Amino acid sequence: MNDANKAALMEVLGLLELEQIEENIFRGMSPKARTQRVFGGQVLGQALAAAIRTVEPPRLCHSLHAYFLRPGDPRIPILYEVDRARDGRSFTARRVIAVQHGVQIFNLAASFQVPESGFDHQFDMPKVPPPEDLKDAAEFLMRRLDQFPEHLRDWIQRPRPFETRPVILDGPGDRAPRAPFDHIWFRAAGPVPGDIHRRQILLAYVSDMTLLDTSLLPHGKGFFSAVQLASIDHAMWFHRDALFDDWLLYAQDSPSASNARGFNRGLIFARDGRLVASVAQEGLIRPRA
Repeated sequence: MNDANKAALMEVLGLLELEQIEENIFRGMSPKARTQRVFGGQVLGQALAAAIRTVEPPRLCHSLHAYFLRPGDPRIPILYEVDRARDGRSFTARRVIAVQHGVQIFNLAASFQVPESGFDHQFDMPKVPPPEDLKDAAEFLMRRLDQFPEHLRDWIQRPRPFETRPVILDGPGDRAPRAPFDHIWFRAAGPVPGDIHRRQILLAYVSDMTLLDTSLLPHGKGFFSAVQLASIDHAMWFHRDALFDDWLLYAQDSPSASNARGFNRGLIFARDGRLVASVAQEGLIRPRA
């Protein structure tokens, strides 16, 4: 993990710290990068951060459901308006609307619960090779930099806040079709603050990074292929704390694709096998000429 990647992680953590401008209104910024739209995980993480700022501890987010309505404009701030829908004895509900240029670009509903004990079970973690036996995805792309068009090289060379090691490492463009299952180890490029709320926010951010690509695997396509990709909705359930002090495994699958949409699911496990979160998402996967 080099200093540039650590700086990229610090930038992400900074983006997820919002400015409060009214009691229920917060402002988030985007990185100064040459992108056409805001990364969906950023809006997801910032909206969750806004909701958390209005909830009294020790209540923790246990689920969220969100819709991406319009592309975010990275040139201007995003305003997050929080509706304090309900404060019950055990559960708290919040709704968050993200606004730019006077219109909604995203909305989120989140539920919080007072921690309590009860029944406990989970699926077993898939049996996959450990991350030490796998290749780094960014290094794989860098070694093939001259094979990509120039407009993609800046994206490939940019510092990355997370290191990723897929169990099956194939190229980001057209590739041999395979079954819609993907297992990817990931870890933060540096230390993550010890606050459980900030870890949940960061986990929401990273949960949007690789999931949609899973629905392209049976069709021999990837992130760099002639496909229009965009997240449509995103749901997430937080089961146990993710400490970020070691590798996490993102076990992803795509049960269906139809009508230019791909449906994807993910389970996030800690290295010791604890299931820390579940994710579901549908996204646009529209073929382009």
